[in-house]
Amino acid sequence: MSLSKTIGFISGINECVNLFQWATSALSTLHSRWSGKQQQKLQGELLQLQSSLQRLRDTLPANYDLIDRAEWRIHKHCVANLLPNIKDAVYNADDLLDEFRWYEQKVALESNANQSPFMDFFNNMIQGSFNKVNDIMERLDNISSQLERMGLHEIPQRFDKSLRPETSSFPNERKIFGRDKELKKVMELLGVPINLTRACYKRKRNSSTADASMSTSEKSRISCFSVLPIVGIGGVGKTTLAQHICNHPQVKSHFDLIIWTCVSDDFDATRLIKEAIQSSSGKEATTDNLNCLQLGLSNIVNNKRFLIILDDVWDDALKENGQCWERLCLPLENGLQGSMVLVTTRSSKVADGVSTMDPFTLDGLKDDIFWDFFKLCAFGSQSSNNDPDLEDIGRGILPKLKGSPLAAKTLGRLLRMNLQIPYWNNILLSELWDLKQEETDILPALRLSYMYLPFHLKRCFSFCAVYPKDHKFEKNILAEIWVAEGFVESDGGFPILDIGHRYFEDLFLYATKCALESLPSDFSKLINLQTYESVGFAYYRMKNLLPVAGNDRNVRLMKNLNQFCGDLDIYPRGFSKDLAIEIDLKNKKDLRRLTLNWLFSSCKDNEIVLQVLQPPTNLKCLEVAGYGGESLPCWSNNGSISVFPSLTDLAISSCEKLSSLDHFLQADYMPVLERISIRECANVTSLQTERFGEFSCLGDFTVSNCPKLFHNSGSLSVPTLKNLELRNSGILLSNIECSSLTSLSFKCVHVTAIPIQLLSGNLPSLQKLNIIECESLTFIGESYPLNGAFSFLTVLIIECCHRLPTLDGLLKKEHLPAIEIIKIYSCTGLLSLPGERFGSFTCLSDLRISHCPNINWQSGLVLPSYLKRLSHE
Repeated sequence: MSLSKTIGFISGINECVNLFQWATSALSTLHSRWSGKQQQKLQGELLQLQSSLQRLRDTLPANYDLIDRAEWRIHKHCVANLLPNIKDAVYNADDLLDEFRWYEQKVALESNANQSPFMDFFNNMIQGSFNKVNDIMERLDNISSQLERMGLHEIPQRFDKSLRPETSSFPNERKIFGRDKELKKVMELLGVPINLTRACYKRKRNSSTADASMSTSEKSRISCFSVLPIVGIGGVGKTTLAQHICNHPQVKSHFDLIIWTCVSDDFDATRLIKEAIQSSSGKEATTDNLNCLQLGLSNIVNNKRFLIILDDVWDDALKENGQCWERLCLPLENGLQGSMVLVTTRSSKVADGVSTMDPFTLDGLKDDIFWDFFKLCAFGSQSSNNDPDLEDIGRGILPKLKGSPLAAKTLGRLLRMNLQIPYWNNILLSELWDLKQEETDILPALRLSYMYLPFHLKRCFSFCAVYPKDHKFEKNILAEIWVAEGFVESDGGFPILDIGHRYFEDLFLYATKCALESLPSDFSKLINLQTYESVGFAYYRMKNLLPVAGNDRNVRLMKNLNQFCGDLDIYPRGFSKDLAIEIDLKNKKDLRRLTLNWLFSSCKDNEIVLQVLQPPTNLKCLEVAGYGGESLPCWSNNGSISVFPSLTDLAISSCEKLSSLDHFLQADYMPVLERISIRECANVTSLQTERFGEFSCLGDFTVSNCPKLFHNSGSLSVPTLKNLELRNSGILLSNIECSSLTSLSFKCVHVTAIPIQLLSGNLPSLQKLNIIECESLTFIGESYPLNGAFSFLTVLIIECCHRLPTLDGLLKKEHLPAIEIIKIYSCTGLLSLPGERFGSFTCLSDLRISHCPNINWQSGLVLPSYLKRLSHE
């Protein structure tokens, strides 16, 4: 614990002293309220509570230090079980002390010790705090003594060597996957002759902090060799790349001497020089005298062009103002020019501190390569004959892994154990920390990046777990919250908020330099999941998304969170009726967006569970996906007709057994509905669109891949509708009357003719018409003479209508007086276009015709003077 933190605790004690002095004074002024014995008892209780609080505050620095040490041994199950408990007790102590601090400020603002504030203090704090303080102290003493018996008070703050297996120059993987370019690039930077253009990496100028601190003699001593760092997150493949470089034939022939040393998190120059001597000579160095060891290594590298690989270097390489690093480098001065030191590290601080040339950043594997690697890990081959359903699930898992080869191997090993769809779905919906992993898998590897954060930044980083994934932080807001939570330590005369800003910038430096930003997106919650559960959801008001799945602790967590705000995703995996009741959705009054997603899960009682998962009445957006029932429930609200008076967005997708929406989609239930989307519901046959005009606010309507809908009949008349999208969903096109419609997108493989008089008469406000993939369409035009058509149409797009022979009936000035953009794509059956008419479209500015190989331009092509873009492919 830092000195500034300790000073902060001492000042806090003084604040409590002032508070209790006021309380004692106030007690004496109210002597008429109590007898002498009662007053004396109260004064004794005040003194006892003050003493207990001071003792509690005195223990906090030691307990914070104990938490820090415990985190370095969290891989031990006994420590992992106790760590949440001691954190919880320490946070409770902090909260209790904050309450007293608040009363101290309240008293200062009241300006006099009148009866009211003292009675508040007496009732809420004195009488209620004795047991709290004693309980917290007892918990801390008990847990601390258990951890002490485990030896945690003596252990150094360093990761257990058993979790950091020593690496060697021999690669674990015979083949390096997807790193050919990186391999050649690094070899080029090492000066190994290859048939590639020289890279644009340049030697660093002597302007860095490290170089500026060196004397001229020091620079000349190490000028015979260069230092190239490979920097990247844990598990990205730095060591594997270095191993393959070390064993490459061209590298072996270029360097006279190659030495591999595994540094890990204990940078000790004496140890490293001994290992380098043994690696190069095959003989063990028996002395621990640094001077003798340096002489020995100096003789070994003398007049040789060497390559030394220092694998897995951490920040302690820069301790003692860089003197540790200097002691390792001194014996290398006798090497030949062109000698190299290759360093692998996660730390950008190390890379900047030791490099003499720009560090080489190793990113995750690219998407296509990473998918091939993932298939190899999960299926045992890159074959295309794998189960397509499993491949689909695998593609869903892939984004979680952020291109990390080690993460792919971790998940691939788990998936390969069981090639069954339910098992893979469970992996897809699991968080990374829920999966059982070996000591060399991805999360133990990534935990080190967290462990090497300074203690004050650990707390700030862990707190960020209460925010949703991909949340964009604002420095000022987050710094203020850190200050309010007591995470920011005072530092001399600097304003406390400025220090909070500095914390943010320090953490941002770690993030942008590969320590945090590129970790799998769920990792921050792993560090301090207790914060996620105990803090609650006060900070989710800005933006939030909480996934809830069956048998998930989030189900229990949601039970009493009736003030939960924002967005909620529920995957009813294994949901029973009782579990659905426990969530108590309808009482989450502040919930705004809800997704009920059955897509990757199964549930025996679909209809019963959905009936129980009744959304709250104030909901604004509802999505139901993958539901397995034949109909959606008609939820009731104490007999009220308007169940969802605030619902504006409704989306229903991939509900394969759903047959009817008549009873569910009623304007009485959803009076302000603005957007409706129905997709991939193959068996829906009934949808009363003729009643959609009752939705007085409906502006957007999408129906996609519902082939049985509108097959025989149907009409749509909605005066307020602005945007309509119909894709492979019957032949509703001829029965649309929407006077305000401005955009229509239409796709239907069965339609053969589109009479424009039906569209123009019923859609007088249409501005954009998109006709795509109408495979059977052979005619677009007037079935009888028509004066005028689309008065406001400005955009016309016709795409992939392969049987359509001509557009002569549509492309007329009288039909398209305002047309500005015409795009005709991939209409392979199109034989003719009235090219001479394009010149009459006086507003036309953009004309694109692509992949229509059979057009005969016999009448020529006349273009308007205002045309700005012309494309014909």
